[in-house]
Amino acid sequence: MKDICKEMKKGEILNSHKKDLPLHKVTIYGDKVLCAKLSKRVSCAIKHLPIKVEFDFEYDTAKAIEKGITKDPTIFLDGNIFLEGLVSAEEITKSFESLR
Repeated sequence: MKDICKEMKKGEILNSHKKDLPLHKVTIYGDKVLCAKLSKRVSCAIKHLPIKVEFDFEYDTAKAIEKGITKDPTIFLDGNIFLEGLVSAEEITKSFESLR
């Protein structure tokens, strides 16, 4: 496994080699550019954590509004709004650490 930060793709699993961990589902809502930036930040911020995450993306504004999302981009984790806006890597790390 490469130890680099990268833009995640739909269906890609970060830390897939950690077979013993539960799989969390992340959907990033927003425009394609901001979603790409945020997915790269997430991969950098949590790759070292004991967490396994599958990525999905939703670019449809109407679908985001249906979920109660008001900021672009937003991370929807396991069915709930988790982080809103283009937050820092430090904030992403801290938020995912709180899941443990």
